[in-house]
Amino acid sequence: MTNETSKTETRSFEADVSRLLHMMVHSVYSDRDVFLRELISNAADACEKLRYEAIARPELLGDDPRPRIVVSADPEAKRLSVEDNGIGMNGDEMAEALGTIARSGTRAFMERIEAAKGGKARGSEAKGSGEGAEFVGQFGVGFYSAFMVADRVDVISRPAGGAEAWRWSSDGKGEYEIGAVSPGEAPARGTRVVLHLMDDAASYTEPYRLERLVRAQSGHVPVPITLVEKPGAEPREITDGKALWTRPKSGIAPEEYTDFYRSVAGQYDEPALTIHFHAEGRQEYNALVFVPGSRPFDLFDQDRAGRVKLYVKRVFITDEAELLPRYLRFVRGVVDSADLPLNVSREMIQESPLLAAIRKGVTSRVLADLEKLAGNDAEAYGKIWDNFGVVLKEGLYEDYERREQLLKLARFASTASGEGRRSLADYVAALKEGQKAIFFIAGDDRARLEASPQLEGFRARGLEVLLLTDPVDAFWVMNAPEFEGKPFRSVTQGSADLSDIPLAGDAKPEEPVGTEIGDFLAFVKATLGDALSDVKASDRLTESAVCLVAPEHGPDRQFERLLSAAGRLEKAAKPVLEVNPRHPRIAALAKLDPEKRELREDAAHLLYDEARVLDGDKPADAKAFSARLARLIDRVLEGA
Repeated sequence: MTNETSKTETRSFEADVSRLLHMMVHSVYSDRDVFLRELISNAADACEKLRYEAIARPELLGDDPRPRIVVSADPEAKRLSVEDNGIGMNGDEMAEALGTIARSGTRAFMERIEAAKGGKARGSEAKGSGEGAEFVGQFGVGFYSAFMVADRVDVISRPAGGAEAWRWSSDGKGEYEIGAVSPGEAPARGTRVVLHLMDDAASYTEPYRLERLVRAQSGHVPVPITLVEKPGAEPREITDGKALWTRPKSGIAPEEYTDFYRSVAGQYDEPALTIHFHAEGRQEYNALVFVPGSRPFDLFDQDRAGRVKLYVKRVFITDEAELLPRYLRFVRGVVDSADLPLNVSREMIQESPLLAAIRKGVTSRVLADLEKLAGNDAEAYGKIWDNFGVVLKEGLYEDYERREQLLKLARFASTASGEGRRSLADYVAALKEGQKAIFFIAGDDRARLEASPQLEGFRARGLEVLLLTDPVDAFWVMNAPEFEGKPFRSVTQGSADLSDIPLAGDAKPEEPVGTEIGDFLAFVKATLGDALSDVKASDRLTESAVCLVAPEHGPDRQFERLLSAAGRLEKAAKPVLEVNPRHPRIAALAKLDPEKRELREDAAHLLYDEARVLDGDKPADAKAFSARLARLIDRVLEGA
């Protein structure tokens, strides 16, 4: 129907647009802030289209050659507008671009570019067609996000080089109005989108909020953005249309990197590492990412989401695209792709195989630069490891493809490291004669680990043992079979196999074990029964009388504890009780008269409980332990 007074025609949206609009508003976008990003993206798109058309028709620019986007607020009227001086639209183009979601002005324009490549358009246009990849946005899609915050949207536009202006208006509920307007109501060139904001969206006219959103979401589109805080106020440029990551590194000062890092990361420290590169080939993209100088507050959030922002042709898309694996979630920055599409699936864009390739490339570069820093500046890398090593080690069991590279990056406290940390390369370079494995002990406290009786035999031979105190350590060592041909071996699991490694210094060779000891160990095993899988003489003990170790096959003692605490272990493995056959107490017990059976049985149980306490556990039966200890004290007092 036509309104004769205003010469405005009322039309219905084309097939199912109302339903699609409802989906766009209520399903596709999870954050209402996105509307401003979409409108600015469309404005930047229009400016880029004009730049392209002006290659063949420079007169389209007239006396206004510099592209711009103006965001204007009217708090009193609860209105917000986004205006550009780009290509503009006539009535037919408005109906086509805004009357249906299935098509867009950008898509039709890209078809013209493809035609130009095939020589179907004028030569001057074909010459510039390679620049078509710079165009951003799809006007007929993201535009509808405006209805998340506005109960009516007006679009007033005048095409470049045209005299007539047009208005499109709708409440998004099934119909729209379109018609010509007087030239004085429209921009001299380009498009103005006016949002009549809902009551609960009036805060989008607040200058601080607008500036923050523009800088965060669209601060690096290739068009300067100006803010007008209220009617009659002076325009204020808030972005200059230049993306830092697109500039050559040689022209960027360190303080510029730092300012950008603080803005994108929300941190106030200095970046520990800046990684800036341009990738070409099958995928073209720019990456500017940082390793923070201190731990972000959300480093150990259960969601463990990444914080690298994804841009496409300098338009912000999302900061939830998982551009890096979770073990690099501390990295902050941006990745800007020249190849990813801008369409209705923006929020699901992480499913794209192009993004997977970018993810692989950025991850490889971050790890390579960390490796380079570790080689060139051990102190600087040490600080990064202190902050993020526990997170990087998650990759040792999550990322099989890069495990070897991550093992090279890893740093560990050890029995030979003092207050510092050692690399596995350092460890392997210091292997002792006859040593065939990388030894480690895992637990939750370094001091307790260093006091573990299981270390005694290794210490006596000068063997270095890694001290693993992070919970993640118990997991990755189960999945890391070797480093430079040397397997990882827990000192609390299976046989120590130390007989081939000579004792250090002036230590004397150990004497063979007598038959009395063998008989006593058999008695202990029979007495303790099903509590243990075995009782045997130890070659790893030199000072303590007993210790517990895990069986040869199955989980390490610490890994078993973690599984049990998490409720993921149905039945614990029975440990092995190792007895030091050369310990004076064991020698004395072995010589006890077999007729003193009760005393020998009490001794067997007390040795087991002693081993449990040394291992950080409680006695197997507290009441029985107390009774046995009391009987033993009574015997000592009776003989005193």
